[in-house]
Amino acid sequence: MTIEIKYTASVFTPAGWRGVTIKATATKTSEKMAVVVEVLEINGDSPKSKMSRTGASRQRYNGNSISCREVGAKKRLSACEILN
Repeated sequence: MTIEIKYTASVFTPAGWRGVTIKATATKTSEKMAVVVEVLEINGDSPKSKMSRTGASRQRYNGNSISCREVGAKKRLSACEILN
């Protein structure tokens, strides 16, 4: 069963670790767990190589790298917001 979830993750920027909100599709593996299949949005934008939390260069990070890191990740549904 495929569902859409929203959760927070950390990204490393030149200013240090920062939190971002990720919207993804996931497959339920059990009643309480899901595996991420595809990342749809990071902080409301589709993943791309040059992303920034605030527009400042010290807040930049690679969204494609974060997207690849999150695909296949197991997520606890109690820590996620189920959208669909």
